[in-house]
Amino acid sequence: MISIADALMIMLGFGTFTVALIHLVVSIDKKSKNNHH
Repeated sequence: MISIADALMIMLGFGTFTVALIHLVVSIDKKSKNNHH
């Protein structure tokens, strides 16, 4: 069974990964938009 501490660590890991992924997508989106101009 998963303990509360394990669940929190998993949630924290997913949250960090999601934020990093969003930043990556936004930076790629900005680069692609800048190339068009």
